[in-house]
Amino acid sequence: MEYRRLGASGLLVPALSFGTGTFGGHGPLFGAWGNTDVDQARRLIDICLDAGVTMFDTADVYSDGASEQVLGAAVRGRHDKVLLATKASLPTGDGPNDAGSSRARLLAACDGALRRLGTDHLDLFQLHAFDAGTPIEEVLSTLDDLVRAGKIRYIGVSNFAGWQLMKSLGVAERYGYPRYVAHQVHYSLVGRDYEWELLPLGLDQGVGAIVWSPLGWGRLTGRVRRGEPLPAGSRLHATADFGPPVDDEYLYSVVDVLDEIAAETGRAVPQIALNWLLSRPTVASVIIGARDETQLRQNLGAVGWSLTADQRTRLDTASARTAPYPYFPYYRQDGFARLNPPPV
Repeated sequence: MEYRRLGASGLLVPALSFGTGTFGGHGPLFGAWGNTDVDQARRLIDICLDAGVTMFDTADVYSDGASEQVLGAAVRGRHDKVLLATKASLPTGDGPNDAGSSRARLLAACDGALRRLGTDHLDLFQLHAFDAGTPIEEVLSTLDDLVRAGKIRYIGVSNFAGWQLMKSLGVAERYGYPRYVAHQVHYSLVGRDYEWELLPLGLDQGVGAIVWSPLGWGRLTGRVRRGEPLPAGSRLHATADFGPPVDDEYLYSVVDVLDEIAAETGRAVPQIALNWLLSRPTVASVIIGARDETQLRQNLGAVGWSLTADQRTRLDTASARTAPYPYFPYYRQDGFARLNPPPV
């Protein structure tokens, strides 16, 4: 396993990390992902650790905290061998302080996560959404207190807009608060919006990307192809409306190239899609998930080899989309492009 620095920090994280959205799954979204129990989770974690995958990602909203509980039970007695990453800020109840990033909310959320995970510290604590109603100074001063108390070691965010992340980094610099070193983002061959603003920001500011849904919300598993019905076992039947939309023809054009490269390399389609992501700037870790050992072992095969330059170019071309405003008018102008070259 390759290990990479998490943004501008000293923490080394595995290129692949494991997402526990299937742990304890229930409800319309997480129930469709899977319902891995403690014994099954322990087995999957054994396989991960044997492969060098040491970071495990969860959140308080995953199955109403059940994911954290199952993960905590499955790693009991070996916390020194793992990195635990969780998230908070999304609603977990109907109470007035059951959502957001206020001081009251973050203190309670951190203590709740520690209790469910059965640990005395979180290796990475991430804000699951930007809270426009709470001053950034309040958010960061609270996180600073939690870091100083030893309850949190590193902080990050998820799904922030560029201005939200940049303003937060500016406040941190002004007051000497801890800086966000990670941004958990949606990024895949069929979801490259991250590249237009957040990737250059990450390069400039030392914020590493932790990628969620790297297989395009289950569309790049190798089982979804042009002219064929959606496989009976695909989670897309139940979860497509929860995830980022993808145009069918665009998806099929990318899958066609993935199939070609799979034939050339002898690698599975998901392995190729994951390997492409691992070559992108700022990517510190790609979160893989699995409902069973077979799926996990296949995804672990994404490391230890590299696509050729020609293969990466073909994937880049097939997955390229016209940049959104305000980017597209200028990247068509040669002079501007020379002054502001795209980072990829």
